[in-house]
Amino acid sequence: MTTSAKPLSVAVIGAGMAGRSHAAGYRNVNTVFGAGLPPVRLAAIADANVALAEDAARRYGFEKALPSWEAVVEDPTIDAVSIVVGNALHRPIAEALVAAGKHVLCEKPLAGSLEDARAMAGLERSAEVVTAVGYTFRRSPGIAAIRDHVRRGELGDLTLFSGRYWCDYATDPNGPLSWRFKGGPGSGALGDVGSHVIDAAEYVAGPIASVSGAALSTQIPKRPLPLGAVVGHNAAPVSDEFGEVENEDTASFTARFESGLVGTFSVTRTGFGLPNGLFFDVLGLGGRAAFDQHRPAEYLFDDAQPDARTRGARQIIAGPQMPYFAGGVPMEAPGVGASNGDNFTYQARAFLDQVAGVAEPLPACATFADALRTMEIIKAVVESSQAGGAAVTVPPTA
Repeated sequence: MTTSAKPLSVAVIGAGMAGRSHAAGYRNVNTVFGAGLPPVRLAAIADANVALAEDAARRYGFEKALPSWEAVVEDPTIDAVSIVVGNALHRPIAEALVAAGKHVLCEKPLAGSLEDARAMAGLERSAEVVTAVGYTFRRSPGIAAIRDHVRRGELGDLTLFSGRYWCDYATDPNGPLSWRFKGGPGSGALGDVGSHVIDAAEYVAGPIASVSGAALSTQIPKRPLPLGAVVGHNAAPVSDEFGEVENEDTASFTARFESGLVGTFSVTRTGFGLPNGLFFDVLGLGGRAAFDQHRPAEYLFDDAQPDARTRGARQIIAGPQMPYFAGGVPMEAPGVGASNGDNFTYQARAFLDQVAGVAEPLPACATFADALRTMEIIKAVVESSQAGGAAVTVPPTA
């Protein structure tokens, strides 16, 4: 482990939408949760699009831009690295970084294929460095608070989890055929946004045992080929040629948790008017809680108050009573908000807490093994859809 006297040197591989969120998170880690973390050196941002890397390095105060991930691997001064590139590249980059003795925070989903994900989980078991996965919504104060309600039994025995992740980034049929539309069934909306809601469901309500009733569909089967680089979900110049979309735009399924709880799930990237619609409800015999990422600074809570006349869902505003809020924002007062950017800062801090071995770390990040499990669930959903909705068992938790 790195000692507290030695600065931690960090790099980000990938300068796009999520890569910049990781970069901003590293820049802010020493502004939250007090002392204990070593100074952080913002060493490099790497991207094959060098102009994009240079812009991100300038914006977030990193020392330099590098033209390739290999240059990060070869730099002996870099301690910890975020991998934020196309899913198919995760495995070779992670393997090279671990072999070079660098700590790794990899974006979800873990890999472009289940074979690669299993190899990465195997790599983790023998690694002498910290390996982690970016399930950023675990750091949401509202979601973490709902998990606490469940763990304390304040909702009673759970009866239903209903999770949705509805987005609109792929509603335009003239949107370019980027890497997000390549790969087999399960690598589209399920892998991109479904992985988040599946992880949130297990984080809040426990392990999923089986899935059934799955259906996958593609609303836009062909998209124009881009004429250049595509950054995030942004529009880009396209040609007159079209290519096949290889994965799903929309998916739905039901699940049964190991506890016996029933769950319903739906995900889409073609949900008009929903820029980032992660929602879920968790119901119990004694209460209910609900979260909406479009209103991230609050959640709804309902329970059996003594007087039935005043029962009903209450809006709980983010404040110091929630996880991550106290010590995590400059103005520690209810009603000042919470954002997706804050979640990336908390995630980066948790990762570096693990790397540095601080005395009182934030809750640890998800592991490669955790993210492999999410991909096993996605595989079961695909198998259910291919079998006409038949029930498919998920491998048990280790």
